[in-house]
Amino acid sequence: MTASETSDSSNTLHKELVVQNKMGIHARPAAMIVRVANTYSGEVWVEKDDEQVNGKSIMGLMMLAAGKGSKLRVKAEGPADEGMKMLEEMAALFERRFEEA
Repeated sequence: MTASETSDSSNTLHKELVVQNKMGIHARPAAMIVRVANTYSGEVWVEKDDEQVNGKSIMGLMMLAAGKGSKLRVKAEGPADEGMKMLEEMAALFERRFEEA
C-alpha cells in the first residue's frame, strides 16, 4: 500500500502517497488529480518536501516536479466523510499509476 492516513484535527485528513508512474506528475496526471480533488467541497493541498500547492490547480501540481518515487502528502480540509472518500479515490488513482504503463 502506498498510503497512510492521519487526522490532525476534526476537519483535516492527510494521506501519504507515492508517485509510481514512470513519468511522474506531468500534465495528464495533474489533470486527473484535479478532477478527483474537485469532487471535494473543502480545500485540498498537496505537499512535497517543504512546498505546498493547491490540489485543485494543474499548474501548482506540475510545479512540484514530482517524479517517480516522490512522496506526496495530500491534505483535505473540510467535511471529514467527504474528505475520506476523496482521499480513497486519490489513493486508487496513484495505485493505478494514472493509467499509464
